[in-house]
Amino acid sequence: MDNFSNDYGRRQVRDVTEVNSFLTKTYGMMALAVFVSAITAYLADTVFQSVLIGLFTNRASSLVLLFLPIVLTFAISFSATRKPVASFVMLMVEAVVYGLVFAVIATAYTGATLATAFLASSAVFVSMAIYGSVTKRDLSNIGAYAFAALIGLLVATIVNMFLRNPMVTYIFSYIGVIIFTGLTAWDAQRMKNIYAQYADQNTTMGLAVAGALQLYLDFINIFLYFLQIFGVSDNRD
Repeated sequence: MDNFSNDYGRRQVRDVTEVNSFLTKTYGMMALAVFVSAITAYLADTVFQSVLIGLFTNRASSLVLLFLPIVLTFAISFSATRKPVASFVMLMVEAVVYGLVFAVIATAYTGATLATAFLASSAVFVSMAIYGSVTKRDLSNIGAYAFAALIGLLVATIVNMFLRNPMVTYIFSYIGVIIFTGLTAWDAQRMKNIYAQYADQNTTMGLAVAGALQLYLDFINIFLYFLQIFGVSDNRD
């Protein structure tokens, strides 16, 4: 009886250690992707500015850069558990592409606005990631509602692309922050559940890459929406 209790206790400790190791790897990859995007954006806007202008003034290359992240997202999601190393490389490539896009977007905003948006998005992301990881509450309903709201927001955003109403865009930015705040907490909780359910069937790296991709997308969307919110004053100047 005592031996069983000791084994059970050691198993719990090992499980906690394994989960923490998985989460560390997942968030480490996500942070690396954000860092790669930031460095790429900085270098593209300074050292390689002429190359950046050439890429986005050419219609073919600009379309490739705009649609490549979508293709890579699906490719990573499909192959993460099958080819984890290749998926990790694709994640870094996606981070570079987003960095190039950010470099172009950054030209419309001041350095202070970029820094404020980054700090705000970091604070929201870290807070929701911690909450999603430690809460005992099931966030499945919140995630489902947030995902449904995201689809509605995407449709409304496409419609507003033709209407070009800046006030609607401003309102949508707040809605976007709220949606991805909920999705971040949900995804953070899902990381633990996914590991618990599939760890024995897949490599830890593959699951970590898939999780890092989702968290990376949550972060950059929060950042972009905050950028639109804080950038209103820049556009008015």
